[in-house]
Amino acid sequence: MNQGHVHLIAIGGSVMHNLALALHNQGFIVSGSDDQIFEPARSRLTNSGICPENEGWFAEKINNKLSFVILGMHARKDNPELIRAQELKIPVYSFPEFIGKAYSQQLRVVIAGSHGKTTTTSMLMHVFKNTGQSFDYLVGALLDGFREMVSLSGAKYAVIEGDEYLSSCLDPKPKFLHYKPQIAVITGIAWDHYNVFPKYEDYIEAFRQLMDSMEPGSTLIYFEGDQDLRNLVKESATHLNKIPYTEVPSRISPERTFIISEWGCYGLEIFGRHNLQNLQAVREVCTLLAIDDRSVCEALTTFKGASKRLELICERPNLKVFQDFAHAPSKVRATLQAVRETFPGKRILCYLELHTFSSLNPEFIGQYKGSLASCERAIIYYDLHAVQLKKMPVMEPEQLQQAFGRNDIKVFQEAQSLKMDMQSSQDDFELILLLGSGNWGGLELKKIYNDRIV
Repeated sequence: MNQGHVHLIAIGGSVMHNLALALHNQGFIVSGSDDQIFEPARSRLTNSGICPENEGWFAEKINNKLSFVILGMHARKDNPELIRAQELKIPVYSFPEFIGKAYSQQLRVVIAGSHGKTTTTSMLMHVFKNTGQSFDYLVGALLDGFREMVSLSGAKYAVIEGDEYLSSCLDPKPKFLHYKPQIAVITGIAWDHYNVFPKYEDYIEAFRQLMDSMEPGSTLIYFEGDQDLRNLVKESATHLNKIPYTEVPSRISPERTFIISEWGCYGLEIFGRHNLQNLQAVREVCTLLAIDDRSVCEALTTFKGASKRLELICERPNLKVFQDFAHAPSKVRATLQAVRETFPGKRILCYLELHTFSSLNPEFIGQYKGSLASCERAIIYYDLHAVQLKKMPVMEPEQLQQAFGRNDIKVFQEAQSLKMDMQSSQDDFELILLLGSGNWGGLELKKIYNDRIV
């Protein structure tokens, strides 16, 4: 890439600020704007000298000295900086469009699917690093051993987490259609993003388009335990090399999971059948790239997971607290199943934050039926103010109880009340799960559980 001056509209986003740092590290002059910048983005941008002095949008920041502009999903069509860039005919790229251009000369491995994208991408990154591969990456969470969530070095491989959500306000196609992978993994399909895909058929169509976007002779690695995905592959992947996978052979013991290979038995730091499926997908990619399988298995033993993906945030003699990004119905079910199988007989308290447009929509909420059935106590939280800002209808506790199929579910709409419940319920359970993709009303979850004197 030719260095120049790049401006990021909505620089404060989770991935956008990491892209800003990656561009800065590659020698670009970087500027940006956002109406709100939270931690840790603010400190990380400040430490690199590229944090905007003032929050807000300023058309005067846009001038003909800019090489191009990168537009984050948070920005709207009436953004004054975007309008100014269009007036000056400065190239404007959505975030995924830019990534597609940046990685265009590399061998691109895209990890897609409704669930497990971040974890599988992180696993592959961990294995690549531990086996000495040259690679760039785009991933949706921070991972031990990697400073940023984006790398732009021009390495041999590019490992990309491929999201099916819209690219930007100007670019309504799914993000992963910009990446044109030579190797794609699809972990499964379960309806999500109801606001963008109001029908399940619309959602499936996005993955059909991903397959169609791949060049003939490219390779599709897919989870064959998903009937809908299997049918889609049969219909739409006729021009691709197809590799189905299931979960890696394993032994699940109380509090420890082992994978079994011809090289031996390897203990893991992670657990859950969904992660055994993710592991096998990674092995299939590595086999395709002629990376030694024994080295892959050895590397996987030290993988601890990505941030907020079944992350152990507190451990005491009689209590473990896990935080997980699970928010869609399939993810909630998979996480609870994983915990129940790994810790049999333990009493589980589950907190679920409803935060996405899908989870707050009365027409979609029924997809969660039975998802919280296997825990002893279930709590649902949503931020009433956030619901009102999104102009979503407020669902009453009775509606949620009916939708989830549990009349004993307790519902909180206010963060401080939720915090009090978290503080008072720690002695009654051996496992506590905190599931959700929001910010829990600003609560410091690790602090709530780790600052208690026991």
